[in-house]
Amino acid sequence: MIVEERMRTYINSLDMGNTDFLESLEKEALSSGVPIIRREMQSFIKVLLAVKKPERILEVGTAVGFSTLLMCEYGPEKLQVTTIENYEKRIPIARENFAKAGRSHQITLLEGDAGQILRELEPGFDLIFMDAAKGQYIHWLEDAVRLLNPEGILLSDNVLQEGELIESRYLVERRNRTIYKRMRDYLYALKHDERLLTSILPLGDGAALSIRQPFGQETSRSKETI
Repeated sequence: MIVEERMRTYINSLDMGNTDFLESLEKEALSSGVPIIRREMQSFIKVLLAVKKPERILEVGTAVGFSTLLMCEYGPEKLQVTTIENYEKRIPIARENFAKAGRSHQITLLEGDAGQILRELEPGFDLIFMDAAKGQYIHWLEDAVRLLNPEGILLSDNVLQEGELIESRYLVERRNRTIYKRMRDYLYALKHDERLLTSILPLGDGAALSIRQPFGQETSRSKETI
């Protein structure tokens, strides 16, 4: 656990919630065991949208479309979201939810492998929300940076693995060691990439907020390994 449970519960108790449709969708998803963004991340995204006012968002990991619709609801009126999903069973559910919410005109749902799709997309996104297979983040990073506009934001969710990331690899279950190593590599890459300025936050299950530096103005930082 990243943040003590009592503190997390208190902070979430202050939240005013979402629209009736989103509240209903959240309850349905949680009861069905579908992973959706936590309340802390929902609040954070709302503030981020109000500050950044992105016109084009790329989301990697649609699930049933909860976070997609949250961004449409609380983002600018002209916001367009491109979202990627590879799990066939959830794709029709997401499309149905987009239609029910009256947001289909704002959303482009791309079906298939995110790695392949990212390679084929053209740059021009103001915000990229990474919320899919955690072990693949490191493989998607180069394309994510390429696709971002200058001063665009890369928001990566679930990066601290319930605190397991700070443990010795020998204390991590063998089946989790690959994702453990890849996520540590991903966070190191975010913090040491001269094109990005990154803050890692103990928010929810951990979030990384990265800003794409203006072209030609990348920060100078050490390349030494830890």
